[in-house]
Amino acid sequence: MSDFLVVEVGRRGKLVVGEPYFTPGVPIVLDRKGLGDVGEGDLAVVATGRGRARLERGLGPADRIESVLGGLLEHEGMRNDFEPFTLPEPSLEGRVDLRELLTFTIDPATAKDFDDAISVRREGDGIRVWVHIADVSWFVPAGSPLDRGAAERALSVYVPGLVAPMLPHELADDACSLRPNVERLCVTVEVPFDGSLEAGEPSFYRSVIRSRARLTYGQAEGIIGGREQADDDLAEALGLAEKIALELRRRRFERGALRISSAEIAFAFDGRGGIEKAWLESEPHAHALIEELMILANEAVAGLLAGRRREALFRVHERPDPQSVMRLLTKLAALEVPTPPALDTERMAPQQAAAVAAQASERVSEYVARAGRGREAFPSLVLRALKQARYHPENLGHSGLASPAYCHFTSPIRRYPDLVVHRALLRELGQGDEPLPVDLDESADHCSLRERAGADVEYRADDICLAWLLDDVLFDHGWEEPFPGEIVGMIGSGLFVRFGDVFEGFVPARRLPGDFYELDETETRLVGRRGGRIFRLGDPIDVRVQEIRKIEGKVELVLA
Repeated sequence: MSDFLVVEVGRRGKLVVGEPYFTPGVPIVLDRKGLGDVGEGDLAVVATGRGRARLERGLGPADRIESVLGGLLEHEGMRNDFEPFTLPEPSLEGRVDLRELLTFTIDPATAKDFDDAISVRREGDGIRVWVHIADVSWFVPAGSPLDRGAAERALSVYVPGLVAPMLPHELADDACSLRPNVERLCVTVEVPFDGSLEAGEPSFYRSVIRSRARLTYGQAEGIIGGREQADDDLAEALGLAEKIALELRRRRFERGALRISSAEIAFAFDGRGGIEKAWLESEPHAHALIEELMILANEAVAGLLAGRRREALFRVHERPDPQSVMRLLTKLAALEVPTPPALDTERMAPQQAAAVAAQASERVSEYVARAGRGREAFPSLVLRALKQARYHPENLGHSGLASPAYCHFTSPIRRYPDLVVHRALLRELGQGDEPLPVDLDESADHCSLRERAGADVEYRADDICLAWLLDDVLFDHGWEEPFPGEIVGMIGSGLFVRFGDVFEGFVPARRLPGDFYELDETETRLVGRRGGRIFRLGDPIDVRVQEIRKIEGKVELVLA
């Protein structure tokens, strides 16, 4: 096994003692010989077993955030050596040549692996859309050592400034990445829309493209809004893409998709081993544009495979339990949030429960926008009332998107289920013959578990970065600095509070003054047993920081 240690020089420099970093335990004594450049205060990977310990490699100073994040990825088994592979020569045989078609990518500014590109063109009264996805299956043969390793990793894991990729750099960032002005192999979904923007029959095929432009979200939005210059044909294509995406989104919500949006946290490093700042990024308009076109392609592929009763790795989100939806409405009512009328639980079918949950999500979004209260807490209540999305060999529909059939097809560089779907689609089209995993049930369960494990690591990395930043903020402003916040969660032992826009911490119930507090039956309020004081989800609250545990990413608060 391997441990991740902060190396400290022992007495007279003869021994080196490792104090376990992420998982506290008994310090390990290492021989001085073989330490190389690893020095005092460094984070290192140490192999242990049979009463012995051996230094494998250093990760850098433990007081630098990038060393800690790299150690976290290694500690959680997210970073491994890649299996041997040989890059096959690209072949254009049997591919539709789309190199002259105006094609472009839209991604975050920090992206390096470009899975998807789009083309949009006006045709008569209608519009034709092409969604091009990197043909990873051409470069990763089914059953090869690299394919087996990718299946085990299941996905790429992203933490601030670092990534533990599913595929090696030569593929993820180069051969499979749809970079501009180079030929790339793709699998394309082509969808015509008529003058009323009704989608026609999609077509699917292997293709070769040449992207003209690599746009960031900000650049795409600037071109759409007329704030940035672009060639007329690119500007027109973006305008048409926006028109299609807005209509697709409107129809998706109209048919009962959940209306829940959440901001993602972003970080900037200071170049000295710390975090310079953190901020919440709401969904860019250009991201919504790309998201709708990717949903379009995912639904088209899933519809073909499900319609022909073919197995693959579908992305399923089953309808919520009626009891969970009823509890959600009870909680929202207790918080004075408008709720849709509910049927009796005994008469509510799962389909009706899904419709009520969608209406509740819409009411919550409208209330938060209007009242400015519960911005973090109330959408989370809706999400917790739903079942968790997962992978499954058979199509069970996607309740959150109100899609009768759905799969992940558009990110095969960073998700293994997408690669499986590519192989299933190409087999069905007669354009490939690579087998699917022998046990699709086991593969679906494994990918679902790895997805949740990866998300936990990403959340933990964010918490660690925020703890480092908060420590610096308090060094500058003093630990008595009060912060306005919002109660975003609660359990019997205390309150979770979002404060300072991006930080989150916990106020133990024992630190709430003057009373003994208990969680009420709706689990939305902590109520003082004697005085009756109430702390309620979504309410404002002023706090100050009592303790920061940087390694764990934990913050303890008290009332200001």
